[in-house]
Amino acid sequence: MTKKTTAKKSNIKAARTTKSVKKDSSKNMKASSKSSKPKKESAAAPSKKKTAVAQKKTTLSEREAVIQRIKQDLLSQRESLLREAEETLSSLPSELNFPDMGDQATAEADRNFMLRLRDRERMLLKKIEETIERIENGPYGICEECSNEIGIKRLEARPVTTLCIDCKTRQEEEERIAEGG
Repeated sequence: MTKKTTAKKSNIKAARTTKSVKKDSSKNMKASSKSSKPKKESAAAPSKKKTAVAQKKTTLSEREAVIQRIKQDLLSQRESLLREAEETLSSLPSELNFPDMGDQATAEADRNFMLRLRDRERMLLKKIEETIERIENGPYGICEECSNEIGIKRLEARPVTTLCIDCKTRQEEEERIAEGG
């Protein structure tokens, strides 16, 4: 072999050795960076969790704010129902005496209609009282059948509800079947 060929071979070996050293060092660097990355990821993961918890708290506080507004609406509705019931009872005559039988029948029908309305309002008043109690002390906004949260829109539309929309739909279907419809 000539000197040039030997020099080329030694240069090639040196280049290969340099490349392998660079590869080894880059592997070591990658390994060391990988070992530091999990630390960074584990440090980043709690901040993601903290963000999720903060968002959940914000959502929870928004839900609580809506529930408090619902409570205020229920309190005002209760006061209104009590006022109307008192007015109705004071305005209803104790005895209906009309000379004409048609007038007598109409007055009695009107009176019975008003009493039925007040009875329905009495039942609603009872539901309102129970709902206010659940808001203050118990699990308001949780379905009694499946224990899932009742959606805010449903609570706003029907504050005295105790069932989520799925359970209520199922209950109505069962009632319809039981009635033969």
